[in-house]
Amino acid sequence: MDKKWEKRKQRVFEIIEIGTHYDYASRAYDFFNALSILVNLTVSILYTFNDIEAKYGTLLLDIEAFTVATFLIDYLLRIWTSQCLHPELTPLQALRKYVFSFMGIVDLLSFLPYYLPIFFPSGAVAFRMLRIVRIFRIFRINAYYDSLNVITEVIVGKKQQLFSSVFIILVLMVASSLCMYSLENRAQPEVFSNAFSGIWWAASTLLTVGYGDIYPITTLGKMFGIFITFLGVGMVAIPTGIISAGFVDQYSRIKRMSEYGNESDVHFIRIQLTENDKWVGKTIAQIDLPERVTIAVISRKHRILVPRGSLVLRQDDVLVLGAESFRDKEHIKLKEVVLLKNNPWVGERIRELNISRQTVIVMIKRNGKVMIPNGNMILYEHDVVFLYTQSHIPSADEIEL
Repeated sequence: MDKKWEKRKQRVFEIIEIGTHYDYASRAYDFFNALSILVNLTVSILYTFNDIEAKYGTLLLDIEAFTVATFLIDYLLRIWTSQCLHPELTPLQALRKYVFSFMGIVDLLSFLPYYLPIFFPSGAVAFRMLRIVRIFRIFRINAYYDSLNVITEVIVGKKQQLFSSVFIILVLMVASSLCMYSLENRAQPEVFSNAFSGIWWAASTLLTVGYGDIYPITTLGKMFGIFITFLGVGMVAIPTGIISAGFVDQYSRIKRMSEYGNESDVHFIRIQLTENDKWVGKTIAQIDLPERVTIAVISRKHRILVPRGSLVLRQDDVLVLGAESFRDKEHIKLKEVVLLKNNPWVGERIRELNISRQTVIVMIKRNGKVMIPNGNMILYEHDVVFLYTQSHIPSADEIEL
């Protein structure tokens, strides 16, 4: 009974995670989830129009209740299958890691403010304002499209530079506000009544917004304002330039990899596990593989699995081993990249590589020795890297098994 229950949990996890090309149930769930997010946001916008609310208010509320209910169900399913996402952790640790992750908090806030007034009616108005947080649910769509993650990757990669530039802007903002308060307080005590008034002026000036509600009237104040305006133009350009450089660096890495890497065909054989096979029911770490033979990819019900040591092999699993090519209707595309001296991957740990989530390093060959990759492994010149990818790599020949 436990094995059957775990099997169902694993299947639910496979469905709610990002779907593969062949898993139609998972792809349908992804589409339904993305559609629910967009519909919910559309309803929230339409409800702000008085004429639409008066005519279709009940319908909009019903649609909102339905979409929020789907968010709640999705959250509960992800809690239930959290250990499948982090099999190396205990159930409690896996649950804690998901709940306190960014997407876990977003998933929680997407439905919690809707149901809180049921238990705390006195705070209904405040909770209704918290429903605005639901817009962050749109980040869940971001998980389905790898191209949308480029922005996040750039910001994370340049976070130290961005933090430094923002810190400098904040320091200048505080300093200029205090200076302007000192220069204008006597001439305009009702406008620059305290330091906060100066901060509001400094923010609108340094960020080149210039609302015009607060401005200096003294000669020294105007001269200082001109100086801050010119300074603001340059300061705002700093984080903009950092992000722009991040985008350029992000896309140039893929190009450099294709320029400095030699790609050639990789030949593999595939074996299918039968009911009586000794490997069935064992983890990959427990099976006895011949020397220099490794499992590169596992195909299970049209899904491609990364062969981790804790993965339990099942009947009808298709294992891809190093040998000659095998072709049928199911396509597994692999690539072989020989790392040359100037390849940007040389000297980097695998977990630090800036590669698509749809690209998986399945095997490393070094000095004739085949190694199973892990996040801490450092790549060296002349390493042969075997990749599974659904993304296009420039100048790469696809290998179908």
